[in-house]
Amino acid sequence: ANITYKLCVHTSSSTKYPDYLQLPVCYQQITCFGGFMCAFHSPLRMHCQTCALVTSSGHLIGGERGEEIDRAECVIRMNDAPTARGYARDVGRRTSLRVIAHSSMQRVLRSRHELLNASQDTVFIFWGPSNYMRRDGKGLVYNNLRLMNQVLPKLKVYIISWQKMLQFDELFKKETGKDRRISNSWLSTGWFTMTIALELCDRINVYGMVLSPFSLCPHREPQHHSVPYHYYEPRGPDECAMYISHERGRRGSHHRFITEKRVFANWARTFDIHFYQPDWSPPPLPANRTNNSVA
Repeated sequence: ANITYKLCVHTSSSTKYPDYLQLPVCYQQITCFGGFMCAFHSPLRMHCQTCALVTSSGHLIGGERGEEIDRAECVIRMNDAPTARGYARDVGRRTSLRVIAHSSMQRVLRSRHELLNASQDTVFIFWGPSNYMRRDGKGLVYNNLRLMNQVLPKLKVYIISWQKMLQFDELFKKETGKDRRISNSWLSTGWFTMTIALELCDRINVYGMVLSPFSLCPHREPQHHSVPYHYYEPRGPDECAMYISHERGRRGSHHRFITEKRVFANWARTFDIHFYQPDWSPPPLPANRTNNSVA
C-alpha cells in the first residue's frame, strides 16, 4: 500500500473512481475526493502530471525560479503568498491551486484584488476547525466564503470536510507516532498542501522547503544570514526561530514544522517528490532499515 491508501476512506459502496484519478484496481473500494466538499460549485476534478508546490519561505528570495515554476502543469501556493509586487521572478506568476487556512482568511480578503483573481481559473481549498466551517450561520469561515461567492461567483471554492480533517490527523499520527490533539498542536497548511498534492499530482517539485534544523538555521554559521519565515515579509519573523519555537512549544497551539518536514523527506524516498531552492534529496535509509511509513 502507499500514501494514497492512507489519505482515503474505506467504503463498502461500489462507486468507481473518476477516470482522472487513474488509480489501480486495488483501490476501487476506497473513496478519495469525497473529503473536498464543493462549497458552491461542482465536485473537484483536478489531476496534474507535474506540480510546482511553492512554499512561502524566505529561501525563495533571489533564486529566480519563477519561469521554471510557471512551466509546471499546475502551480500550488499557500495562504496569502503573493506573486505580484516584484516577486514573480523568484516565485512565478501562475496559481492553479491555493490552499488557505482559516487563520489566513482575513489576509486573503485584504489582498482579494490580487489573490482572488478568477481570470487564472484558480482552485481555492480552505481548511479549518469544524466550528469555523459550520453552515448554520455560525461558521465564521463559511460565512465569509458565502459572501465571497456572492461578490465573486466565478471563483472555484472548496472546503475540507471534517471527515477529511480526521483523515489528515490520523495520517500524522501514523507517520509520526504522535497524536496531534494530545500534543496540543495544529497541522500546518504545508501538511495539508503536501498531502493534497500527493492526491492531485504525479510528480511534485517543492520550492523553498528545507529539512534539518541545521539547514533551518544557517545564520548560526558566521558566513550566513537570517532567512525570513515568509519571502514577502523580509523584516518579519526568522524562519529558524519560528520553526524551533513551534517544535518545542507545549502550551497553546503550535505547528510541528520540523516533524512534518521529516515526514515529507521520508515520502520523497517512495514518491516522485523533489526539492529545490535549496536543492536537496533525502539521505538514504541505513542498510538495515526499511521505509515503514508507506507500508
